[in-house]
Amino acid sequence: MAELKTKPTAVDIHDYINMIESEVMRNDSFNLIEIMEAATNEQGIMWGTSILGFGTYKIDSPRGGEWMRIGFAPRKTKLVIYFMDGLKKHNELLADLGKHKTGKSCLYIKRLSDIDLTVLKKIIQQSISNISSKYDS
Repeated sequence: MAELKTKPTAVDIHDYINMIESEVMRNDSFNLIEIMEAATNEQGIMWGTSILGFGTYKIDSPRGGEWMRIGFAPRKTKLVIYFMDGLKKHNELLADLGKHKTGKSCLYIKRLSDIDLTVLKKIIQQSISNISSKYDS
């Protein structure tokens, strides 16, 4: 059975964010760290080379292991937020979020000032609750 390629690392998330050239992206990333740490009550950790993950749960699959409850990656032009429960369950809130794009479980935002942070916090909390009810029972 193949192992998961993206795993927690010892890289400090603040050191990683401080290397970002764009001041806006750097500040938005620090804001997301605060939001996600508050939502999970856990410190963020680096997963692989570019994803910041918050909270963990045991994966219910033949591979096993652990995975982040919520995470994000500051890319060159966008913030990518990863929702482990997918985004379909959040369509109603997404309609009120502001300027964004979506994938199956990824939310793409150019900058936090483009969206309603109260709505984002609700989506994050809802997602964490969905994961918790599925895997913590």
